Amino acid sequence: MNAERLANVAALLVMPFVLTGVIIRVKALWAGRRGPPLLQPAWDALRLLRKTPVYSDVSTPVFRAAPWVLLLTSAGSALVTPLLGTTPVFSFGFDFVVLAYAWGLGRVALMLAALDTGSAFEGMGAAREATFATLVEPALFLVVGALGLFSHTSSLHEALALKVTGGASALAWASAVVALVVVLQAETARLPVDDPTTHLELTMVHEVMVLDHSGPDLAAIQVGNALKLTVGTAAVATLLNPLAGEGTLASALLTLALSLGVAVVLGTVESLIARFKLRTVPQYLAVAIAAGVLALLAATWRTGGLR
Repeated sequence: MNAERLANVAALLVMPFVLTGVIIRVKALWAGRRGPPLLQPAWDALRLLRKTPVYSDVSTPVFRAAPWVLLLTSAGSALVTPLLGTTPVFSFGFDFVVLAYAWGLGRVALMLAALDTGSAFEGMGAAREATFATLVEPALFLVVGALGLFSHTSSLHEALALKVTGGASALAWASAVVALVVVLQAETARLPVDDPTTHLELTMVHEVMVLDHSGPDLAAIQVGNALKLTVGTAAVATLLNPLAGEGTLASALLTLALSLGVAVVLGTVESLIARFKLRTVPQYLAVAIAAGVLALLAATWRTGGLR
């Protein structure tokens, strides 16, 4: 394993907790508070690991397995993502399909666990999650497909290292950034799509599905979501990084700085706006699809059409 892949592994172990801590700290500062330490999410996960989980009498092994499926799939998606704008741990043709379906498998596992509890509220959250997923996944494929056309590659890290050389590529780049940010907010249950801190079941989406999880199971869910946050911010940061794909220390440090910047922006957005109404969320997710279609049209025009 070369230095680039080792650096990605190190980032995989540290960045999920740091990025989550940055968002929490930014939100606290906007509220006029100091906020917890940046590594507080890591200490919270360790605390949950020491607790004994509680299971309902009506739940089955599906409920117990779901958090760990989410954790494994989130880690798998991180292994094919250029967390530092360089070659990821694993890279191969159409590896972005692995990312999308790893996220999908983790989502389905949580939905099945929510249904397994027999709770009407958790079933409601699973239904909402399924609805939003049908809008998020097409946007992700459209964006990566468009970037791949521009870069003449089927590898995720090469597609994200898009070089803006003209009007068409600039349009595709801007559209891809917009779409990926919306996908990031939806996949990680962030505002304005979802509110991870709400306690009102009628407005919950992701959080209502994990109400019955506790102890190590809840820790696995929190770490899995933090890994997805890391993957999403790294994808946006790599796309924003003009040095992406060079495999240099400067490129890796710039990607890391941009990832932290994306986390700051997410925390700022969550501090300044409220969560959208449920009927408005599909319209917001449609923005990602529209941006993906625009990026694909720009790529098709620039490359002279699909062959």
